[in-house]
Amino acid sequence: MGVNVTPHYSSEHARLYCGDALGVLCEMETGSVDAVIADPPYSSGGMVRGDRTASVHTKYVQSDSITGTALPAFVGDTRDQRGYAYWSTLWLTQAMRITQPGGVVAVFTDWRQLPTVTDAVQAAGLVWRGVVAWCKPNGRRVQGRFANNNEYLVWGTHGPRPLNALPYTLNGHYVINTPRSRVHITQKPIELLRDLVRIAPPGGTVLDPFAGSGSTGVAALAEGRRFVGIEIDPYFAAITADQLAAAEHEQPAA
Repeated sequence: MGVNVTPHYSSEHARLYCGDALGVLCEMETGSVDAVIADPPYSSGGMVRGDRTASVHTKYVQSDSITGTALPAFVGDTRDQRGYAYWSTLWLTQAMRITQPGGVVAVFTDWRQLPTVTDAVQAAGLVWRGVVAWCKPNGRRVQGRFANNNEYLVWGTHGPRPLNALPYTLNGHYVINTPRSRVHITQKPIELLRDLVRIAPPGGTVLDPFAGSGSTGVAALAEGRRFVGIEIDPYFAAITADQLAAAEHEQPAA
Protein backbone atom coordinates (compact mmCIF):
# COMPACT_ATOMS: atom_id res chain seq x y z
CA MET A 1 0.00 0.00 0.00
CA GLY A 2 2.95 2.34 -0.42
CA VAL A 3 3.72 2.65 3.31
CA ASN A 4 7.42 2.91 4.15
CA VAL A 5 6.86 1.77 7.75
CA THR A 6 7.55 -1.94 8.24
CA PRO A 7 4.30 -3.69 9.21
CA HIS A 8 4.10 -4.83 12.82
CA TYR A 9 1.97 -7.72 11.59
CA SER A 10 1.30 -8.86 8.04
CA SER A 11 -0.62 -11.75 6.51
CA GLU A 12 -2.73 -12.43 3.46
CA HIS A 13 -5.81 -10.87 5.04
CA ALA A 14 -4.54 -8.40 7.64
CA ARG A 15 -1.84 -5.82 8.12
CA LEU A 16 -0.96 -3.72 11.16
CA TYR A 17 1.36 -0.73 11.41
CA CYS A 18 2.76 0.58 14.69
CA GLY A 19 3.05 4.33 14.34
CA ASP A 20 1.26 7.67 14.45
CA ALA A 21 -2.06 7.44 12.62
CA LEU A 22 -1.70 10.66 10.64
CA GLY A 23 1.85 9.87 9.59
CA VAL A 24 0.99 6.39 8.34
CA LEU A 25 -2.22 7.55 6.66
CA CYS A 26 -0.28 10.13 4.66
CA GLU A 27 1.79 7.30 3.13
CA MET A 28 -1.08 4.98 2.24
CA GLU A 29 -2.17 4.48 -1.33
CA THR A 30 -5.13 6.50 -2.62
CA GLY A 31 -8.34 4.46 -2.90
CA SER A 32 -6.83 1.40 -1.26
CA VAL A 33 -9.61 0.60 1.25
CA ASP A 34 -13.37 0.17 1.04
CA ALA A 35 -14.33 1.55 4.44
CA VAL A 36 -12.84 3.21 7.51
CA ILE A 37 -14.18 2.39 10.98
CA ALA A 38 -12.28 4.63 13.38
CA ASP A 39 -12.32 4.88 17.16
CA PRO A 40 -9.96 7.78 17.88
CA PRO A 41 -9.23 9.17 21.35
CA TYR A 42 -12.18 11.40 22.23
CA SER A 43 -10.24 14.02 24.23
CA SER A 44 -13.44 14.26 26.25
CA GLY A 45 -14.38 13.40 29.81
CA GLY A 46 -15.07 16.91 31.08
CA MET A 47 -16.60 20.30 30.43
CA VAL A 48 -13.49 22.47 30.60
CA ARG A 49 -9.91 22.22 29.33
CA GLY A 50 -8.56 21.15 32.71
CA ASP A 51 -10.93 18.18 32.79
CA ARG A 52 -10.08 17.06 29.27
CA THR A 53 -6.34 17.16 29.78
CA ALA A 54 -6.57 14.87 32.82
CA SER A 55 -5.28 11.30 32.59
CA VAL A 56 -7.51 8.68 30.98
CA HIS A 57 -7.69 6.83 34.29
CA THR A 58 -9.10 9.95 35.94
CA LYS A 59 -11.61 10.58 33.14
CA TYR A 60 -12.77 7.05 32.40
CA VAL A 61 -12.00 3.80 34.25
CA GLN A 62 -8.93 2.28 35.86
CA SER A 63 -9.59 -1.46 35.87
CA ASP A 64 -11.57 -4.28 34.31
CA SER A 65 -14.95 -4.57 36.03
CA ILE A 66 -14.86 -8.38 36.18
CA THR A 67 -11.25 -9.28 36.91
CA GLY A 68 -10.21 -6.07 38.64
CA THR A 69 -7.06 -6.07 36.52
CA ALA A 70 -5.61 -2.60 36.00
CA LEU A 71 -6.12 -1.33 32.46
CA PRO A 72 -3.15 0.49 30.90
CA ALA A 73 -3.52 4.12 29.86
CA PHE A 74 -3.55 5.12 26.20
CA VAL A 75 -2.09 8.18 24.49
CA GLY A 76 -3.58 11.06 22.50
CA ASP A 77 -6.59 11.83 24.68
CA THR A 78 -5.54 15.25 26.04
CA ARG A 79 -6.04 17.64 23.10
CA ASP A 80 -7.88 20.87 23.77
CA GLN A 81 -11.02 21.63 21.78
CA ARG A 82 -9.47 23.54 18.89
CA GLY A 83 -6.57 21.13 18.64
CA TYR A 84 -8.95 18.18 18.50
CA ALA A 85 -11.00 19.80 15.74
CA TYR A 86 -7.97 20.56 13.57
CA TRP A 87 -6.38 17.16 14.17
CA SER A 88 -9.64 15.37 13.36
CA THR A 89 -9.94 17.27 10.09
CA LEU A 90 -6.36 16.39 9.14
CA TRP A 91 -6.64 12.65 9.62
CA LEU A 92 -10.16 12.50 8.17
CA THR A 93 -8.90 14.24 5.03
CA GLN A 94 -6.36 11.46 4.59
CA ALA A 95 -8.96 8.81 5.42
CA MET A 96 -11.20 10.10 2.63
CA ARG A 97 -8.32 10.04 0.14
CA ILE A 98 -7.47 6.45 1.04
CA THR A 99 -11.10 5.31 0.77
CA GLN A 100 -12.44 4.38 -2.64
CA PRO A 101 -15.02 6.74 -4.19
CA GLY A 102 -18.40 5.84 -2.74
CA GLY A 103 -16.80 4.22 0.31
CA VAL A 104 -17.71 4.97 3.92
CA VAL A 105 -15.70 6.69 6.64
CA ALA A 106 -17.23 6.28 10.11
CA VAL A 107 -15.95 7.74 13.39
CA PHE A 108 -16.88 6.90 16.98
CA THR A 109 -17.41 9.81 19.37
CA ASP A 110 -19.33 10.82 22.50
CA TRP A 111 -21.93 13.53 23.09
CA ARG A 112 -19.37 16.18 24.01
CA GLN A 113 -17.40 15.83 20.78
CA LEU A 114 -20.33 15.01 18.50
CA PRO A 115 -20.63 18.58 17.06
CA THR A 116 -16.87 18.76 16.50
CA VAL A 117 -16.71 15.42 14.71
CA THR A 118 -19.66 16.19 12.44
CA ASP A 119 -17.92 19.46 11.50
CA ALA A 120 -14.59 17.69 10.91
CA VAL A 121 -16.19 15.07 8.68
CA GLN A 122 -17.56 17.82 6.46
CA ALA A 123 -14.40 19.95 6.61
CA ALA A 124 -12.40 16.94 5.41
CA GLY A 125 -14.52 16.82 2.25
CA LEU A 126 -16.69 13.83 3.07
CA VAL A 127 -20.41 13.85 2.36
CA TRP A 128 -21.95 13.70 5.84
CA ARG A 129 -24.60 10.97 5.82
CA GLY A 130 -25.76 10.68 9.42
CA VAL A 131 -25.16 9.52 12.98
CA VAL A 132 -25.56 5.97 14.27
CA ALA A 133 -26.43 5.67 17.97
CA TRP A 134 -24.97 2.99 20.20
CA CYS A 135 -26.93 2.67 23.46
CA LYS A 136 -25.11 0.97 26.34
CA PRO A 137 -27.65 -0.36 28.87
CA ASN A 138 -24.83 -0.98 31.36
CA GLY A 139 -23.43 2.53 30.95
CA ARG A 140 -22.77 4.88 33.85
CA ARG A 141 -25.79 6.61 35.39
CA VAL A 142 -26.00 9.67 37.66
CA GLN A 143 -29.00 10.26 39.91
CA GLY A 144 -31.23 13.18 38.96
CA ARG A 145 -29.98 13.37 35.36
CA PHE A 146 -30.64 11.81 32.00
CA ALA A 147 -28.29 8.88 31.49
CA ASN A 148 -25.36 9.64 29.18
CA ASN A 149 -25.11 6.02 28.11
CA ASN A 150 -24.87 6.54 24.35
CA GLU A 151 -21.92 6.78 22.02
CA TYR A 152 -22.19 7.73 18.38
CA LEU A 153 -20.81 6.78 14.98
CA VAL A 154 -20.64 9.76 12.64
CA TRP A 155 -20.46 8.58 9.06
CA GLY A 156 -19.93 10.03 5.64
CA THR A 157 -18.95 8.91 2.16
CA HIS A 158 -16.23 9.72 -0.32
CA GLY A 159 -18.57 11.42 -2.75
CA PRO A 160 -21.82 9.84 -3.95
CA ARG A 161 -22.60 6.31 -2.79
CA PRO A 162 -24.61 4.11 -5.15
CA LEU A 163 -27.88 2.83 -3.71
CA ASN A 164 -26.91 -0.66 -4.85
CA ALA A 165 -23.51 -0.58 -3.13
CA LEU A 166 -24.69 -3.38 -0.82
CA PRO A 167 -27.68 -5.76 -1.05
CA TYR A 168 -28.71 -5.04 2.55
CA THR A 169 -29.28 -2.18 5.00
CA LEU A 170 -27.40 -1.77 8.28
CA ASN A 171 -28.98 -0.61 11.52
CA GLY A 172 -28.91 3.03 12.59
CA HIS A 173 -29.28 2.19 16.28
CA TYR A 174 -27.70 -0.51 18.45
CA VAL A 175 -28.44 -1.59 22.03
CA ILE A 176 -25.40 -3.56 23.20
CA ASN A 177 -23.59 -3.60 26.53
CA THR A 178 -19.98 -2.49 26.78
CA PRO A 179 -17.55 -5.40 27.21
CA ARG A 180 -17.15 -6.29 30.87
CA SER A 181 -13.93 -8.15 30.31
CA ARG A 182 -11.50 -6.03 28.33
CA VAL A 183 -7.87 -5.09 27.87
CA HIS A 184 -8.39 -1.52 26.60
CA ILE A 185 -10.25 1.24 28.45
CA THR A 186 -12.41 2.18 25.44
CA GLN A 187 -12.74 -1.30 23.91
CA LYS A 188 -15.85 -1.72 21.77
CA PRO A 189 -17.98 -4.92 21.72
CA ILE A 190 -17.24 -7.39 18.94
CA GLU A 191 -20.99 -7.87 18.39
CA LEU A 192 -21.32 -4.19 17.47
CA LEU A 193 -18.22 -4.10 15.29
CA ARG A 194 -19.13 -7.24 13.37
CA ASP A 195 -22.23 -5.51 12.09
CA LEU A 196 -20.49 -2.19 11.39
CA VAL A 197 -17.71 -3.69 9.25
CA ARG A 198 -20.39 -5.03 6.91
CA ILE A 199 -20.56 -1.51 5.46
CA ALA A 200 -17.59 -2.73 3.39
CA PRO A 201 -18.44 -5.31 0.71
CA PRO A 202 -17.58 -8.97 1.30
CA GLY A 203 -13.88 -9.41 0.65
CA GLY A 204 -13.35 -5.65 0.90
CA THR A 205 -10.80 -3.91 3.10
CA VAL A 206 -11.60 -2.16 6.38
CA LEU A 207 -9.15 0.36 7.84
CA ASP A 208 -8.96 1.28 11.53
CA PRO A 209 -6.39 4.06 12.13
CA PHE A 210 -6.68 3.66 15.92
CA ALA A 211 -6.60 -0.10 16.35
CA GLY A 212 -6.35 -0.23 20.15
CA SER A 213 -6.64 -3.88 21.16
CA GLY A 214 -7.67 -5.04 17.68
CA SER A 215 -11.42 -5.56 18.05
CA THR A 216 -12.27 -4.00 14.68
CA GLY A 217 -9.73 -6.24 12.98
CA VAL A 218 -11.12 -9.34 14.64
CA ALA A 219 -14.62 -8.32 13.57
CA ALA A 220 -13.54 -7.63 9.99
CA LEU A 221 -11.85 -11.01 9.62
CA ALA A 222 -14.83 -12.80 11.15
CA GLU A 223 -17.11 -11.15 8.58
CA GLY A 224 -14.95 -12.07 5.60
CA ARG A 225 -13.30 -8.67 5.15
CA ARG A 226 -9.64 -7.77 5.00
CA PHE A 227 -8.15 -5.46 7.59
CA VAL A 228 -5.54 -2.72 7.83
CA GLY A 229 -4.84 -1.24 11.26
CA ILE A 230 -2.65 1.47 12.73
CA GLU A 231 -1.76 1.67 16.43
CA ILE A 232 0.62 4.20 17.96
CA ASP A 233 1.32 2.33 21.21
CA PRO A 234 3.68 -0.66 20.90
CA TYR A 235 1.98 -2.33 23.88
CA PHE A 236 -1.42 -2.33 22.20
CA ALA A 237 0.08 -3.06 18.79
CA ALA A 238 1.44 -6.32 20.22
CA ILE A 239 -2.00 -7.19 21.61
CA THR A 240 -3.64 -6.41 18.27
CA ALA A 241 -1.12 -8.56 16.40
CA ASP A 242 -1.90 -11.49 18.69
CA GLN A 243 -5.64 -10.93 18.26
CA LEU A 244 -5.34 -10.85 14.47
CA ALA A 245 -3.24 -13.99 14.38
CA ALA A 246 -5.75 -15.83 16.57
CA ALA A 247 -8.69 -14.60 14.50
CA GLU A 248 -7.09 -15.71 11.25
CA HIS A 249 -6.34 -19.12 12.70
CA GLU A 250 -9.93 -19.57 13.83
CA GLN A 251 -11.78 -18.10 10.86
CA PRO A 252 -9.65 -16.77 7.99
CA ALA A 253 -11.13 -14.13 5.74
CA ALA A 254 -12.44 -15.10 2.32
